[in-house]
Amino acid sequence: MADKKHRRGAAMILSMIFLVVFAVLAIAMNTMSGMSLQTADNQHKANRAFANAESGLEVERFWLSRVMISSSTAPADYLDAIVADVRNDLAENHIDNCVVYPDGIVAPVMLDSACPDFFEGRIFNETASPQVLKVFARGVSGPVTRTVAIDFDIAPYKHPIFNFGLATKGPLNFPGNPTFTGVSDNWEADIYVESTGSATAVQVVGNANFDGDLNIANPAANVDFRSDVNIAGDAGQDAIDKHVNIGVESPEFPVPDTGRFLQYATGPVIDDTTDTSSGMTLTNAVIAAGSNPTFDASVTINGILYIEQPNQVTFGRNVMLNGLIVAEGDVNENSENHLAFNGNFATGPFPEGSEFDDIRCETGSSILAPGFSAYFSGNFSTVNGVMALGGVHFAGNASAVIQGTIINYSDTPAVVEGNATLNFDRAGGVEIPAGFDLYRVLEYKPSSYTILY
Repeated sequence: MADKKHRRGAAMILSMIFLVVFAVLAIAMNTMSGMSLQTADNQHKANRAFANAESGLEVERFWLSRVMISSSTAPADYLDAIVADVRNDLAENHIDNCVVYPDGIVAPVMLDSACPDFFEGRIFNETASPQVLKVFARGVSGPVTRTVAIDFDIAPYKHPIFNFGLATKGPLNFPGNPTFTGVSDNWEADIYVESTGSATAVQVVGNANFDGDLNIANPAANVDFRSDVNIAGDAGQDAIDKHVNIGVESPEFPVPDTGRFLQYATGPVIDDTTDTSSGMTLTNAVIAAGSNPTFDASVTINGILYIEQPNQVTFGRNVMLNGLIVAEGDVNENSENHLAFNGNFATGPFPEGSEFDDIRCETGSSILAPGFSAYFSGNFSTVNGVMALGGVHFAGNASAVIQGTIINYSDTPAVVEGNATLNFDRAGGVEIPAGFDLYRVLEYKPSSYTILY
């Protein structure tokens, strides 16, 4: 009887032990569950904070991608100029929920006021590296923060106009049998025609062969092919359907800064008292305004030839350009300004000699004369850079390699007569031709992306 009572007591003790164990397990599981919920909540807030930081970074990238400041800005002033550009852009677009202070601090931008969720940022550069813009974005979700950062290079702007072999504001007329080819690839010979005031953007009277596409901005314009035209191996209607693009986006026609080249013109001045009847070598020379010279014999130009306006300059014989012709004046400033090349025309590099050391870095351009029309009646064989002119007419049977873009700023037609063969070599050309380093923009560096904390 006593044994049975003893066993009943033991069972009670075991029951109590199990009850305590299960109670402890329940408490532990409840604690673990609470901790898991807290961990999940913290992770949720961390993810939201990171997403907020990413949102801030994308907002900053968008507005910074629109920045364009003058190339004359001193590196020490880059940050001030960039911030001012962003602030002006925000104001012009009536954006008032994103504020950038003059010191580059981006004020908090609320994303969700209930949490609260927001981002804030900072734009700055370091004295040791003024060419690099640093951008921070800090995302906040409740008590949790995450910060990400990227860099931009402050770099020269590459104008889209140099994506074409020939670009003209006015129509393009081919009375003869032209051939436009690309040295390495068809795109090197692409043509752009704005033709705002003419329904006939491109007229070809004779047979023509084009490697590149014809890109026309005027959506109401078209082409007039009166004979056989072959474009990139396609003929007839196939050539038009595949390679004539109507209503394309119009790129800016950048006007080169011609005045900056006057510093190099330290040689003789040609005026109306200069004898130009015999052969001449012009070294870093200036043609005085209003002198209207006619060079009756062959001319070699070494370094720079700077032409003041107004002027009408005629080269009666061959011209060998070992450098740059620059004529002052903006587009359509003086319709009487004119250049005539009646003999053969060719270009080469700057000569050897210390007198050309200062200008030797000015590469990628051959003729910068946006305020002058130009007429080429002889042949030309090589052009070592951009030809930027306020009117273009080729009348000779040219067979030339063009290492750059031919730009016509005039609304009057650009004309290529005769059996001209222009072979465009732009694949290895200078990205920023001399005279066109006009702006600085921000180039995003994907490899710089960093999660700071």
